[in-house]
Amino acid sequence: MNKKITIAIDGFSSTGKSTLAKELAKHLGYAYVDTGAMYRAVTLFAMQKGYIGEDFFDKQSLIDSLPFIKLVFKFNPDLGFSEMYLNEVNVEKEIRTIEVSNYVSKVAEIPEVRSKLVEQQKEMGKNKGIVMDGRDIGTVVFPDAELKIFMTASAKTRAQRRYEELIQKGDKVSFEAVLKNIEERDYIDTHRDDSPLVKAKDAIELDNSTISKQEQFEKVLKLIKV
Repeated sequence: MNKKITIAIDGFSSTGKSTLAKELAKHLGYAYVDTGAMYRAVTLFAMQKGYIGEDFFDKQSLIDSLPFIKLVFKFNPDLGFSEMYLNEVNVEKEIRTIEVSNYVSKVAEIPEVRSKLVEQQKEMGKNKGIVMDGRDIGTVVFPDAELKIFMTASAKTRAQRRYEELIQKGDKVSFEAVLKNIEERDYIDTHRDDSPLVKAKDAIELDNSTISKQEQFEKVLKLIKV
């Protein structure tokens, strides 16, 4: 395949979008962008500044601080993928915690935040040869992407995967807390006014509840070669 294309991968949280996108990008020699990491980094910034907590959210202070939030992906050759840097600090580990997960959908539904990040994402994909995953890539960021995948799986399946992932990292979480977080994020992601999570009309739905990562990868690879 000589002509480079844009691959947009959307879907619910914890469906393995990033894993698939990384594998595809590596196989094709494409750039990979995890837009979820960008929203997570903004969320971490809001937490560090005390703008968001369990029972409060100072949205205006976060909006006012957007010009001072610098997000950069830096490739780590040892890991084989790019890591998220927030204002020159590597925050890849910090943004993957359950605490950030609890607030990220609330941050992501702010129009000013989405506008800033979508603008950056569109710039990243100007030259094609990119795999980008998130919630609105095929509908908002790259509506003309040559291949759009929409990933889904049952909430319990996704919660089990996420729970095992967090436990392996040493996080102390309960399955019930992870499931609750996923269900709440699903609701916010699909009901927000600005760019809600929806399947693009020309996206191919991929339910990976019962297939392996390898089967999933091979299935999507066939779509790219068509």
